[in-house]
Amino acid sequence: MFSVSGKFIKLAFRLLSLLSLHQAQRLGRFLGGIVWKLGGRSVETTRKNLRACYPHLSEKKVEELGRRSLQETAATALEIPIMWEWPVERCLGLIKEIEGEELLDDYKADGKGLLLLAPHLGNWELAGLFFASRYKMAALYSPPNRPEFEDYIKNVRSRSGSELVATDRRGIMRLLAILRGGGVVGVLPDQTPRQEGSEFAPFFGIPTGTMTLASKLLHKTDAHPLITFAQRLPGGEGFKIVIRRADEGMASTDMSKSLSALNRSVERCIGLAPEQYQWEYKRFRRTAPGETPIY
Repeated sequence: MFSVSGKFIKLAFRLLSLLSLHQAQRLGRFLGGIVWKLGGRSVETTRKNLRACYPHLSEKKVEELGRRSLQETAATALEIPIMWEWPVERCLGLIKEIEGEELLDDYKADGKGLLLLAPHLGNWELAGLFFASRYKMAALYSPPNRPEFEDYIKNVRSRSGSELVATDRRGIMRLLAILRGGGVVGVLPDQTPRQEGSEFAPFFGIPTGTMTLASKLLHKTDAHPLITFAQRLPGGEGFKIVIRRADEGMASTDMSKSLSALNRSVERCIGLAPEQYQWEYKRFRRTAPGETPIY
């Protein structure tokens, strides 16, 4: 059963899903612009991240990119009710272009598994729907802060056939089995994991706590690593699915080299649409020994 707050959130999502994509994006960008003007923790985190990652940018450029980033993040937030409430086929109809689709041929040809790296860039919910609609797919799942909201999230994310796997030992074993069986596994590579599940590797030149899971999955299954995101097109026109090869260094059994290659892969995708990256996330919350804290 939903608590009052859970029922309210679900009702709000259903109401917001009545908006068109263009309306949702416009409303999101409007709200994001207000948040930027008001300031606060998200604004300051965005500024600090951009200054650290793009030290060559002028303060004016940092402010411009930061404002646009918060607007795009808010647009993503307003798109989520659409992705969760619209029928799957209607959501997939928002995809107007697929770049790199030929890279999926290698995966289909040799029967090996496919490890999808999907950073917090563009609309990751739509990227997940796209691949889940085509392949037997599983994705790591962390329970929401509101337990009464969990069943709703599970239902909407699995309606295209995607399997949600818990972030525990049993879940990891399940991911290995799926990849060894030629299936698809999706991972968010730019989350800051627990200390025991990460090592420091350069991200925009900054030693950053980086998940080791993706590299370990590759080393144990010989799966194909691809990085992907759903890039928002201008004017509410829809999205472009971008698929790129991950840096070949990810295959290295040297964990340091593999993690550096993982972060380079994410950086290159961010470079395609830096304003659509979730810069308000505290990616550098852990500080390497001898380094100056960013926050």
